[in-house]
Amino acid sequence: MTRVKICGVTLLDDAARVAAAGADFIGLNFWPQSKRHVTLDRAPMLAAAARASGTIQVVGVFVDATIQDILAAHAAVDLDIIQLHGYEGPELVAAVVNATKRPVWKAISVRTAEDTERLEIWPADAILLDAPTPGRGGSGTTFDWSFAQAARRRYPALQIVLAGGITPDNVAAAIALVQPWAIDCASGVEAGPGIKDPDKIAQLIAAARGAG
Repeated sequence: MTRVKICGVTLLDDAARVAAAGADFIGLNFWPQSKRHVTLDRAPMLAAAARASGTIQVVGVFVDATIQDILAAHAAVDLDIIQLHGYEGPELVAAVVNATKRPVWKAISVRTAEDTERLEIWPADAILLDAPTPGRGGSGTTFDWSFAQAARRRYPALQIVLAGGITPDNVAAAIALVQPWAIDCASGVEAGPGIKDPDKIAQLIAAARGAG
C-alpha cells in the first residue's frame, strides 16, 4: 500500500486532522524561505498535536541547512525522519544520517530522465522525486511522471516518494503509473499556503488507499 505524507502543516488543528485522517507522515518545513515555514518554538506543538491524534511519523524538511540546525530541530521535535530538499551532496546526506541516527529522505528535482539516473549514489532511506521549483516544493507543479516510472523500474528496491502537484484528483493515476513507496502532497490539499482543507485531505487519503 502506498504511504501518504501531508507536508507543509503550520496549524495545530491541521496537524491533528492530518493524523486523524490516517496519513502516514506529516511534514514540518524548517526552511525559512518557505511559505509554510515553522519555527523551532512552534514545531514541537505541531508534532505533539499530530502524535496525539494518530499513528504518524514526523518529517523535518530542510533546504541546505547545517548539521547543527538539523540537530537543533531534531532535539526540539524528536523527528522521525529527516528530509533534505536542497543541493545537499551524498557526503552531507551520509553525515546527517550519522549525526541524527534517523532515516533520511533526499529530494531530487526532475527535469529530464537524466535526473533520475544514478540514484544509487545516495545513502538515503528514500528518494523523493519532485518538480523543479524555486520554492523547493509545494508549488502545485507536476513533472513528467514517466521519468519516475522509469526510475521505479530501474531501482525496484528503492523507496521512491512521488511529489509535485499531487491532488485528490490525480493521486490514483500517479500511483497506478509509478507505484511509488509513498506520495507527498502539500498544496494539493490546501485552502491557502500552510492552511489545509479537511475535505481535500480526506479525499486524497481515500483515493490513495483505493489505488493501492
